[in-house]
Amino acid sequence: MEKSQEIKPFILHILQEVDEEIEKGRLEGITLNVAGNSRLMAIERVTGLDVRYNLLSDIGACYAAKLLQKQHNLTYLNLMFNDIGPEGGEVIAKALHKDTTLKHLRMTGNKIENKGGMYFAAMLQINSSLEKLDLGDCDLGMQSVIAFATVLTQNHTIKGLNLNRPILYGEQEESTVHLGHMLKENQWLVELRMCKHDIKNCGMKQLCDALYLNRSLRYLDVSCNKVTQDGMVCLADVLRSNTTLEVIDLSFNRMENAGAKYLSDTLASHNRTLKALSVVSNNIEGEGLVALSQSMKTNPTLSNIYIWGNKFDEATCVAYSDLIHMGRLKPDNTDVEPFVVDGHVYLAEVSNGLKRHYYWIPGYGAACSQSSNAGFTLVPVGQHL
Repeated sequence: MEKSQEIKPFILHILQEVDEEIEKGRLEGITLNVAGNSRLMAIERVTGLDVRYNLLSDIGACYAAKLLQKQHNLTYLNLMFNDIGPEGGEVIAKALHKDTTLKHLRMTGNKIENKGGMYFAAMLQINSSLEKLDLGDCDLGMQSVIAFATVLTQNHTIKGLNLNRPILYGEQEESTVHLGHMLKENQWLVELRMCKHDIKNCGMKQLCDALYLNRSLRYLDVSCNKVTQDGMVCLADVLRSNTTLEVIDLSFNRMENAGAKYLSDTLASHNRTLKALSVVSNNIEGEGLVALSQSMKTNPTLSNIYIWGNKFDEATCVAYSDLIHMGRLKPDNTDVEPFVVDGHVYLAEVSNGLKRHYYWIPGYGAACSQSSNAGFTLVPVGQHL
């Protein structure tokens, strides 16, 4: 009921039986019998399984692999942060060679490392059903990142890929170079996440050069990198002609005032496709923040902007307060809320953003609220539970 999901009569019946067992004092050894082939009552098979933040380890990964081989209705599997290593990653990847139903797999936080990453890259050469794969925080190495970039020049099925925080060495930005080449060839990928790739201005230019040619990518996440105002020059220039990008996450870079002004100039006069922009914690001061707010007055498409973590002055507070009060910026579409003390306007942080609940579920309220996870709402790729 909290998730506003349809209650399955069969599952409800089983849980009511469990309640009866607990009331009788039986607290151990309870088995949930949710067999999908039961003939005793009309049921619907389970299509999604979320077992995040447990201790499955490589042994549990073997059972997950067997589940994939036997359960032909499973479309969503979330195994994030389950202490699965390279060997467990290997068996799951190999199980997907013959799988034809799974659409969305989350392996986030399992340290499958470079070895496991290579098995998943090889799997994408064979599997033709998986649409979204999350390998963020999996300690992937440069070799496996390059392998994914190579495979995705041929794979037409994957729509969303998360390669956040690989373990990279060197200053050559090789991962960005190879993923840039991939984007020039791949015209099917919709969402790409590259947090913590140590991207600098040169790497940003590589990506932007690819985006001139790419006509499918709608969601680009390059947060937590080292892009400065020079990289923003390249991005602003791309946005003058790119007509597909709808969500860009630039949080935790260092664009500063100059970078913000480059973007605001483009958004004010040229780009009419971008819907959401996050510039959280980019060392932007009042001048740059006000410029971004002004661009929203002439740009009818940009609906979501996130600015917390920058340096607010009173002009900034007044500018965003005016946007909210005039209805141009909806309160749910930004991460600040104005308030007045002694006649002066200030901004407070609110829990809205592109991916607030990527790692965790809130203790109360909707787990998949649109205001806290706007990126998923604006560009829905894969199944989100």
